[in-house]
Parts: sequence; C-alpha cells; structure tokens
Amino acid sequence: MKMIMAIVPRDQTDHLLECLIAAGFTATFTEGRGGVLRQAEHMLFIAVPPEAVDTVLEIIRRNCRSPVGVESNLERNFRALGVQPAATEVGWAMTFVWDLERVENY
Repeated sequence: MKMIMAIVPRDQTDHLLECLIAAGFTATFTEGRGGVLRQAEHMLFIAVPPEAVDTVLEIIRRNCRSPVGVESNLERNFRALGVQPAATEVGWAMTFVWDLERVENY
C-alpha cells in the first residue's frame, strides 16, 4: 500500500473529495495552517494500492484549480491599455507519497 498526503486549499476540499469518491477512492482529512500567508488548508490522507497512485495524483492535479476573475478597476485599466483581461485558473496541491509497511484496521 501507498499513502498519499495531499495539502489542498480548504475551499477545494469538498470538490476533490467528491471526485475521489466518484473514482472509487476514500480519504480522511484534517485542517492545518501554514505557508507564507498562513492560509487554512486541508491535508487529505489517501491509502491506495501502488498501481492506483498515478490515478489519484491525476485526479488531484485536474481538480485543484479555481477560476479567478479580474477586479473591476483593474479591468478598466487593462481595457484602457488595449488589453483584454481574461479569467484564468489558479490553484495548487502539494502531494507526498510514501510506502506503508503495515496497515491494520481495528
């Protein structure tokens, strides 16, 4: 077995969990704070067989994104310069994968 720990933005956790469950995976999560901005994040713990690691990492990669718009004042400034502002997607997830030597369920 492998353990995947994914640190994701708190506002993206529910969607990511839904995607993992839809693909047949389960996860446990806990809240933490860290990083430069001391933002609240969730740490998901997902135990999977070795052959499922790439699938889970791809689900995380595809679903930890959020659309971000341009603020109205900035939008006017961009248009004045002849630049058309566009929404973009930003997001992140930090993942760690390690071997589980022993798994017991009581």
